Amino acid sequence: MRVRAAARALAAAGALLGCAAAPLARAADGDGWSLDPAGSARPSLYAEGAPGAVLEDKVSVTNRSARPRTVTLRGTGPDGIGAWLAFARRKVTVPPRTRADVPFTVAVPKGAAPGDRSGAVVARGGGRDARVPLRLRVAGPALAALTVERVRLDADAERITYELVNRGTTVLAPRVAVRADGVFGELLDRAPHRVPVRVAPGSRVALSEPWPGVPSFDAVDVRLTVTAAGGVRAEGSASARLVPWPAAAGAGAGAVAAGVAAWCAVRHAVRRRRRDAGAPAETAATAEAAAEATAAAETAAEAEAAAEREPTATGTGGKP
Repeated sequence: MRVRAAARALAAAGALLGCAAAPLARAADGDGWSLDPAGSARPSLYAEGAPGAVLEDKVSVTNRSARPRTVTLRGTGPDGIGAWLAFARRKVTVPPRTRADVPFTVAVPKGAAPGDRSGAVVARGGGRDARVPLRLRVAGPALAALTVERVRLDADAERITYELVNRGTTVLAPRVAVRADGVFGELLDRAPHRVPVRVAPGSRVALSEPWPGVPSFDAVDVRLTVTAAGGVRAEGSASARLVPWPAAAGAGAGAVAAGVAAWCAVRHAVRRRRRDAGAPAETAATAEAAAEATAAAETAAEAEAAAEREPTATGTGGKP
């Protein structure tokens, strides 16, 4: 009885296996190949190492069809991560109903910044692609650092140009605030906003901020404040002396230029004294305005006297 029961059970199991194998055999007659991480049933590949390390893993190409299948392997990913991958064989021919395990390495560059990266191993064959995701973690301390450099006011183009340099080891998404002050106070105050790029470690990015309505006659100080995740805060500044030289050309042009220079010198001297003395804002502003008014009056008088003494001069030019 027991032998007959066991025989019936084996026959039933054989029938079930035959039913399960039938669809696989039919699928194998078509384009039946796949790409997977080698070994256990992993959904993706993972590697971790310090800069300069060479990491190893394998992928499996399984051919379930009744004819040989040839596939070509490659690595892919942003920031050139695909070039970090090297395969023992880039082109693999797998016999029917066979699996081929292909070793590959991930060579982490010595200058790679710490952090997580994503890529994939891609196999192409039979007119289609199959891919296995790859997650790579580069070990090391994360350092967020940024500098603001080459700030310049281009008055003709009505733009403030500058460069951001990532001095750290993490990718940064900066925000920038813009402030500009003239002789008589604030000219531009733009709230922090995100710049249109992400700055990779070690990279330099050239950016600009529009400024419609740049004054044609003023002494302007521009200050950029840049912030980013990780406690990043950096500042950059520039000064520009805006003079409408074509309009100023004529009698007493030299005296006007001298007056402008004196006016700028007095302005900065007053600001320097205010900073050194630490005077309250309102008092300092009043003193500065009075000093600048006095300087302007003296400059005008000197220009008028010079115009009476000197012959008429002409010239052309533009904003510096």
